[in-house]
Amino acid sequence: MQTLSVQNDWGWCESDPAPVSAYIHVPFCAHRCGYCNFSLLANRGDLFDRYLAALEAELMVLKEPRPVSTLFIGGGTPSILPLDLTERMLSMLVRCLPLQGDSPEWSIEANPIDVTAERLALWKTFGVDRISLGGQSFDPSKLATLERDHSPEQLIRAIELSKQIMGSVSLDLIFAAPGETIDIWQRDLSHAVACGVDHLSTYGLTYEKGARFWGLRARNELDVVSEDEELEMYAQGIEYLTSVGFEHYEISNFARPGHACRHNMTYWQGNPWWAFGPSAARFLGNVRSVNHRSTLTYLKRIESGESAVEERDVLTASQKIRERFVFGLRQIAGIDWSEIASQSDAVTRDAIAAKIDEHVEAGWMQRVGDRVRLTRSGLFLSDSLWPQYL
Repeated sequence: MQTLSVQNDWGWCESDPAPVSAYIHVPFCAHRCGYCNFSLLANRGDLFDRYLAALEAELMVLKEPRPVSTLFIGGGTPSILPLDLTERMLSMLVRCLPLQGDSPEWSIEANPIDVTAERLALWKTFGVDRISLGGQSFDPSKLATLERDHSPEQLIRAIELSKQIMGSVSLDLIFAAPGETIDIWQRDLSHAVACGVDHLSTYGLTYEKGARFWGLRARNELDVVSEDEELEMYAQGIEYLTSVGFEHYEISNFARPGHACRHNMTYWQGNPWWAFGPSAARFLGNVRSVNHRSTLTYLKRIESGESAVEERDVLTASQKIRERFVFGLRQIAGIDWSEIASQSDAVTRDAIAAKIDEHVEAGWMQRVGDRVRLTRSGLFLSDSLWPQYL
């Protein structure tokens, strides 16, 4: 097998703090769902070997093993890889990004139809202890609308198997799908709780340019849920899940005690992380860089010995603290304002503080001791608040 080498254009040097988290993007799926515009290729198993060779070349930029405490394999559909290629990928990750600490977290995303006892056992052998299932719904008509390739029964079976073998099971659910009602959403939530999942990520369906649903919506070919109904579904999820023992710890995420996703906390707390694969975004030192979204371009660049990086931004001190503030506010507990203020220059501190005062007055934020956090009404419109701080 040809050994590849690739340029380092990450903007990281040994004097920068070493990240303790890493993300791996596996850009393959059996098919593309109508709402999806993620960086992936459907039905391209012929590229698996080239991808793994390129991934290994990108990992070699690390030069030596870099211990991490959280590792997340996402996609795409990482579980689509055959067992032999999965073992090859996990072996290189164990070698290049060894897990460290008393309780490291290694997550992998999976499609319900891929979940087998054999595959779960292989993941567990290498140290994977958390599975994130892209189930989206237990309702057969909703699954069909979303163009998912599994049945409710296959999802339930995947959860049952995962609970038997894995340490922690997370499930993604989508709400506000075309034609969805409040009752359908409540049944999805109830099914998830009854199945005993440890973590739930709930996302309102978005219509992204480049996804098939974008065009269908533009042509009025979808029964789009109203904004008021979507907000009602979001509020319903918060009320129900917190009433049955889940902690609402981030805008879209809920966990039973001890099962919050520590990897994602890296992003929300503004800490650095490694990232590898097509479209993978990393944050190192003061530099945010993103690999090319196209899997084919990513492969060609690395096979030519070039950098896979397509975008590279060097953040000023002000930009970095503003980003940290915004990402921190995604946490329901909010962010320590005294810490942010002490690390900001006077102009940045005063500008952010003025906006906070404005949003507290509007009822969208609140101060609790040294912390600033979103109120319930602030959660509902948080996406519109972020640009005012950035």
